[in-house]
Amino acid sequence: MRVREIRSAAMVVNAKSRRGQALFRQACAALSGLPYPVDARAVEDPEDLEPTVRELLAAKPDLLILGGGDGTISGLVDLIVGHDVMLGVLPLGTANSFARSLNIPLDIEGAVEVIRTGRPRRIDLGMIDNDYYANCAAMGMSPKIAETVPHGLKRVAGRLGYLGWAAYQFLRFRPFTLIVEQNGKRERLRVVEVRISNGPYHGGTELVESAAVDSGEIVVQAVCGHVKRRLIVNWAASVLRSDYRKEKVREFRGREIKLNTIPPLPISIDGEVLARTPVTAKIAPGIIEVMAPAE
Repeated sequence: MRVREIRSAAMVVNAKSRRGQALFRQACAALSGLPYPVDARAVEDPEDLEPTVRELLAAKPDLLILGGGDGTISGLVDLIVGHDVMLGVLPLGTANSFARSLNIPLDIEGAVEVIRTGRPRRIDLGMIDNDYYANCAAMGMSPKIAETVPHGLKRVAGRLGYLGWAAYQFLRFRPFTLIVEQNGKRERLRVVEVRISNGPYHGGTELVESAAVDSGEIVVQAVCGHVKRRLIVNWAASVLRSDYRKEKVREFRGREIKLNTIPPLPISIDGEVLARTPVTAKIAPGIIEVMAPAE
């Protein structure tokens, strides 16, 4: 396969936090040794991210580097679809599940080395209805926490405050009914969590090991159970890499799967609540190219 030569690149970094500004400077220093120019932008207001990416894409760079967490990358990856541009990833978030799925190092120097010496890899994107996303969507506790957490709680009270809110929501959480429709067949399950995955990682932990970014299929993983302690057991077993994580788990895979819940529920997409059931989960096979480690 002929590897396209990169003559120009652009970079957008989500620099909302003070740490984001420091990471932007570090990324610029690491990129300075590349043999082509990089139009680098630090964006402090998240609302300016999309217009900035559109402006940079209009200049037709060969490579667009996105620096941020899974939410940033997933929120901007839609804009790449249909453009003749490769994606570069600088994992600057907490979980960095998308980078983990691609075996991209989680430090800036390592990620830049992949941009320097890696190879283009054509990958799929997941879709919820008509919206593209990079990694994993979820129903259950994750969107419940994201939808209800008081604004600024993590900034004011820190990680402990956020975990306290998560524990409070867990006390109020109830299992729900999932309705899966695929190939003319319908199935109802009592579940505690649902993961709609284009890759194996969710929240930085490998939860859906059967999913891959270039499989051509979306994987819906349902953690079944009538009591919410099943979710704690599954999470703990996944973190410990115990085979028990596969107990009480059902998986559905294919190009298109219709999903509904009783009651209707929010869906978090790479950490951001962006949809509600019912939805259609789909795969967009091989729709973008990303710089990945050479193998």
